[in-house]
Amino acid sequence: MQWLSFYEPVNHLKSVAENVWIVDGGITAMAMYGVHIPFTTRMTVVRLNDGQLWVHSPIAYTPELAAQLDALGEVSHLVSPNMIHYAHIPGWAEHYPNARTWASPGVRERAQGQGIDVWFSDDLGDDPSEAWYEEIDQLRFRGSSVMEEMVFFHRPSRTLIVTDLIENFDPAKVHWAYRGLLRLTGVVAPHGQAPLDYRFTFRGRKKQARACFEAMLGWQPERILLAHGNWIQHDGTAALKRAFRWLD
Repeated sequence: MQWLSFYEPVNHLKSVAENVWIVDGGITAMAMYGVHIPFTTRMTVVRLNDGQLWVHSPIAYTPELAAQLDALGEVSHLVSPNMIHYAHIPGWAEHYPNARTWASPGVRERAQGQGIDVWFSDDLGDDPSEAWYEEIDQLRFRGSSVMEEMVFFHRPSRTLIVTDLIENFDPAKVHWAYRGLLRLTGVVAPHGQAPLDYRFTFRGRKKQARACFEAMLGWQPERILLAHGNWIQHDGTAALKRAFRWLD
C-alpha cells in the first residue's frame, strides 16, 4: 500500500525565488512508537553571492541530482537542521569532500545511537556562519525537551526555511487510512504545524519557544519552505502565525 504520493517531479531542481530552489525526494520511513511512519522528503538549495551552494536537509544523493547542482555552483555547505535530518549528508560529503558539514544540536549523539557513520566539520550556533551571514540569518529554536531545530531566513528573497516545526501534508497526496492520523497530529494542509508529539515536548518551556517565534515573526517572511508537505508560497507571515497557534 502506498501511504503517500510523491511531490513530482522528484530529484529535480525547482525554482522558488532568485537563488533559491527546492528538490523533492522519495519517501522515507521513520521508526516511531513501534511502527514505521512514512514521510515525503525535501531539501532546499541556496546559491550564495560567491557562487557557493548551501544545501539544507539533503535528500538522498544521486549523480543526476549532483550534476544539476554542479550547473548552479559549488556545493560548499551541507546543513543538518535538526537531529533527525542528517542521514544523507555522508553520501553528499563523499562526492564533495571539500564541503563543510554542519551539525545541529544533538545530531552527533543521534547519529552515533543510530549507528550512522557521519562526520561534521562545523557546528551551527545562535549566530550565522561568516560564510553566509550577509544573506542567511539563523535561529536556534529552543524550548523542546527532546529536539532543538535550527531555523534559517534568506533575507534577499524573504524565505523562511524550517524542517519539522511546520509539517503541512497535502491531503490529496495521503492515503485515506493515513489521513486520519495526520489530522489527529495537526499536520494537514492548509493548517499545518508542528506534529502533536513534538508540541508536547515544549510543555513547561513555552516561554522560550515564544521568544524564538517572535524573532521569526520579526523577519516578516513572504514564503516558508519546509521538509514535509506543501510549502507556503505567499503570505508567509500570516501562515507562520497560524502554524504556531499552539503557543497561545
